[in-house]
Amino acid sequence: MNQACVHNDTIDAGNYHGRPQYRSLLHFLASQERNIIWLLLAIAFLPVDGTTLGLYAPFWSPISPALFAVYCLCNWRQLRIVANRYLPMFLLPVACIILSIPGWLKFGIHLNAAFMSITGLLGVLATLGAIALAFDIKRIPWRTPLRILIASYWFSFGVGVLQWLSIHLHFKPLINYFSHLMYRQYIDDSSVWGGGRPQFLFAEPSYIGMHLFGVLLPLMWLMRGCDRIYAKRLRNLIVVYAIGSVLMQAGTRIVLDSVVALLVAIIVHNSWCDKKQRVRGIAQLLGAVMLGLLGVLADSRLSSIAENGAEGDGSFFARIYQSLDPICGLLAHPWTVLTGYGSGNIINAVWAGAKYAERLLNGLGMNGSAAVGFATGMNADTVWTMCAYTSVVAEYGLIGLVLLVIASIVSMTRVFDTAAAGHGVWSKTVICWLVLIVYLYIQCENYAFAALPLFIFAASKLRK
Repeated sequence: MNQACVHNDTIDAGNYHGRPQYRSLLHFLASQERNIIWLLLAIAFLPVDGTTLGLYAPFWSPISPALFAVYCLCNWRQLRIVANRYLPMFLLPVACIILSIPGWLKFGIHLNAAFMSITGLLGVLATLGAIALAFDIKRIPWRTPLRILIASYWFSFGVGVLQWLSIHLHFKPLINYFSHLMYRQYIDDSSVWGGGRPQFLFAEPSYIGMHLFGVLLPLMWLMRGCDRIYAKRLRNLIVVYAIGSVLMQAGTRIVLDSVVALLVAIIVHNSWCDKKQRVRGIAQLLGAVMLGLLGVLADSRLSSIAENGAEGDGSFFARIYQSLDPICGLLAHPWTVLTGYGSGNIINAVWAGAKYAERLLNGLGMNGSAAVGFATGMNADTVWTMCAYTSVVAEYGLIGLVLLVIASIVSMTRVFDTAAAGHGVWSKTVICWLVLIVYLYIQCENYAFAALPLFIFAASKLRK
């Protein structure tokens, strides 16, 4: 992206940090190919991942991956260049299908669930392909897409504020509207998922951190070297969104995510070789830790977890047994540890592992019947784990997880131009970004989330 910034600044602005020369959206559209509209729509719909308008998957109904895919198909000739550059990633779905064959032969195949799983992987490629096509191959000016991205996230924040007001003012028409708009709504008090909370446009409130710190924060880091004005706008958006969602009590995980992201940002923004900055950085880290402790004390759910352990909060405990069921299912059939149960067969792993998970939880003094109850109440189309690693291992085994890691690292470290040769990819920013993604994907089961494709593309450019 830094490389793209170098080229696009020349196109999109006459002077770099002087008086900005803004283009209207119509002028931008007139200067580009007509299919650019699919890219802009995909960017605009990035924060819209939980409405009935999207493509359904368990706890996820995104729109952007499909629009990115349309943009890629409209530029299929140039897409071959992108596929060659990121060949390990583009071969990954083929490898996953091959790994699925033993599981399909043994346990059968759930066609709808397998389709959702495979299209999730294809969504990663569509997002990566669209970004690379637009900002690497076509050299599209980045400022207008970035303005649209910032505006769309401000809009989603405004929706959250409107939801919060409607909840506290008991304005039923708006509550009913948003309750019907979302696949799984958290707004109405009658919600089985825990109502009375603003959901924004996300599949669930806990996805706030993954958007702020998986997409917007890394973009802010990239803009530091391109345009300080846009870096500041992204920073303001992130800060207001994070603080606002905490004050509106949108969820507990945004508190944890904000503290983790703050610790990572402090490491990125300080030069630890400089003595003064090192002292300042240590003080900031201590302050962030103290802020995290205050967050635990102020949040009733976090306090309950700290006092009562995993069962202190139902949602937190659910994430444990929802992942424990399929992991124990691998132990029920040891050969699946390598190749998994097959694409779409997470439910088979859950059913096979529920009794083992129950015994394990009971042995730890926890309610093991919850693991069995979850397995009984799920089917192939509704099961979820809320952890990307659990989902990948359950479907494609350790081999699939290792292939995903290798494909991602190889793709981001390949050199595509002589100007970037000789520059290492593992800068402090890239390492911290990777750590943040590893943390965020513990919570997110959906393979098409934009954080990983954005990381792979931008890390291959940051070497310059």
